[in-house]
Amino acid sequence: MEFVLIAIAILLVGLVLGVSLLVGRGRRTTRLDDDAAAGTTLTRPRPPAPTEAPPRPSGATASGQGTTAEPDAVSPEAPPEVVLPPAEPEPGLVFETPPPSAGRLTRLRSRLARSQSSLGRGLLTVLAREQLTEDDWEEVEETLLAADVGVAATQQIVDRLRTQSMVLATASGVELRQLLVRELTTVLGPDLDRSLGVDRHGGLPGVVLVVGVNGAGKTTTVGKIARVLVGDGKSVVLGAADTFRAAAADQLETWGERVGVLTVRGREGADPASVAFEAARTGAEGEVDTVVVDTAGRLHTKGGLMDELGKIKRVVEKVSPVTEVLLVLDATTGQNGVVQARVFTEAVAVTGVVLTKLDGTAKGGIVVSVQRELGIPVKLIGLGEGADDLAPFEPEAFAEALVGGAD
Repeated sequence: MEFVLIAIAILLVGLVLGVSLLVGRGRRTTRLDDDAAAGTTLTRPRPPAPTEAPPRPSGATASGQGTTAEPDAVSPEAPPEVVLPPAEPEPGLVFETPPPSAGRLTRLRSRLARSQSSLGRGLLTVLAREQLTEDDWEEVEETLLAADVGVAATQQIVDRLRTQSMVLATASGVELRQLLVRELTTVLGPDLDRSLGVDRHGGLPGVVLVVGVNGAGKTTTVGKIARVLVGDGKSVVLGAADTFRAAAADQLETWGERVGVLTVRGREGADPASVAFEAARTGAEGEVDTVVVDTAGRLHTKGGLMDELGKIKRVVEKVSPVTEVLLVLDATTGQNGVVQARVFTEAVAVTGVVLTKLDGTAKGGIVVSVQRELGIPVKLIGLGEGADDLAPFEPEAFAEALVGGAD
């Protein structure tokens, strides 16, 4: 009998110590396993009822190498309150502190200007001529179209510049540049709402679904979004619902570990909607600010991808409303990206666009095309491979960068 009591005491002490370790920000991943029974469900480690201080959701340790606890079945009863307070990493672990989102585009302006300078140089070279002929205006049109500005927006810009042709003839280089920046800013939609729905509301976290085809940089973008949010002081849970690619979950987990946020993932081939649901529930129980869910760009099953995306949204909203649906597009694909985007907008109500790989193309005008043809604002742009190269889109700063350095 005494031996049994001692064993129970040791078990309880080990449990308490294990829970206490969870407040450290080390390898923090909740892994989900498929139930072999019919009507498969996903289970995850459940935290014990709080005593003095509410613990974090279990399923991960603070160790840099870390192990995963064996999951218990999800209880149908109301889960205990779980709070994810900020904590210091354990000795030997160094976590990155990302810069805040404010001013990011300005800081990255030189990089954007270098890749887009051909557009600014081409326009300013033509407009600086004393007498603008029809051939000159055609050259302006060709320059804008080559930058993927789009036919309608190109015509608008050219028409507005034509009405100011007398001003162009007498303008200095600086004045000409300012005029061009102003016209480009106008077609970039400065009045569009580009705020991100990432804040808690009604006692629930903001939930961001990130969609897009594989290869557009979707999973990387989710990781960078997490960095932006952490840099702005928000608590975050990541959901690795792209279960078609095992590498996607591993990649997202690595991004999360760098800034010390929890990643909820399932085994390869698990039901994406179930993983997304668990991520949302973990975020709600942990009272975090934002849950960001990476979705599949293609599926391993015969089911339609768009049907799966709709299912994910419906399932997640059983826990918390989806406050943002971001569509990731590769800027280098040009107008083909717009065609892809239309398909996604038919499946889910996309609220914003993230344009990636703008650093490697002179087609910055794709921002205009996407917004005009989809009626959806570009909210974030990716300007490189660096961890902090994702920036909130600011029309005037972007137009400055397009023309910047060309005078």
